[in-house]
Amino acid sequence: MTATTTAPVAAAPARTLGKPSNRLRAWATRAPLLPALIFMIAVTQLPFVATLVISFFDWNALYPKARHFTGVSNYSDVLTDPDLRHSVWTTILLTAAVVVASLVIGLGLALLLDRKFRGRGIVRTLLIAPFLVVPVAAALLWKHVLYNPEYGLLNGLLHYVGGPQPDWISGTPLLAVEASLVWQWTPFMMLILLAGLQSRDHQQIEAARVDGASDWQVFRHLTLPHLRRYLELGALLGSIYIVQNFDAVFTLTSGGLGTANLPYTVYQSFYQAHENGLASAAGVLVVIGSIIIATFALRVVSSLFREEVSRA
Repeated sequence: MTATTTAPVAAAPARTLGKPSNRLRAWATRAPLLPALIFMIAVTQLPFVATLVISFFDWNALYPKARHFTGVSNYSDVLTDPDLRHSVWTTILLTAAVVVASLVIGLGLALLLDRKFRGRGIVRTLLIAPFLVVPVAAALLWKHVLYNPEYGLLNGLLHYVGGPQPDWISGTPLLAVEASLVWQWTPFMMLILLAGLQSRDHQQIEAARVDGASDWQVFRHLTLPHLRRYLELGALLGSIYIVQNFDAVFTLTSGGLGTANLPYTVYQSFYQAHENGLASAAGVLVVIGSIIIATFALRVVSSLFREEVSRA
């Protein structure tokens, strides 16, 4: 008998006809997002690139034929001009004061709303309401309803108790702007901190109370360390928005009395002085500062997500 041997046949890779590859499936998944991505690039990135290009030119809108390339001279003017440096300092002072005051008041309100009491839902809705008001409407409310020296509520209360009748905006202009922004941004901080309070480990708090810890000791050693990330997140996000605030300064003081921040200075340079190059350079610096703050904010958010995932 002769044994017949058959050579092993190499198995061909199995391919299913008509089945799309992983790459095609990935592109099909991303395809519905492409119109939104293109729209976002057209609305945000292309204007920023145009602003960046204009910032390197000496470009006055009243003399369009006299424009010429100047390099980084516009940026040096922004950093060395006394008025522009004062607006940068005003922006820092305004942002720091509003963020710190909003965080402190928001923390107190969050601690109040974290307790159970009758009507808590109504109180929470009323406290959130200022954040939902249009910024220009909020500034007009403070300017005419509260600050007006003739018929404002603040002077009305002072007149009722026999107090003085100050002109709030003329007497304390920067404080008047800060108060209106604190009123508007405190609910934002309150919501972030309230979310942090409701994510605490209540068993750990109960164990501390059983061991005899007082309310202040629980707040200092348990609640406050737990809220550190949420305080950082509120401070960073608030700084991003308040650095770019224009409505309150424009509506309350029109940039006068030393309240002109950097966004309002950009407005003045562009629409009143028609210095497109100088205004573009100042705008680019505002965007760079916002990006730096946003980078830290994203890191804080990602660390919060990692902590929640590890806790789960």
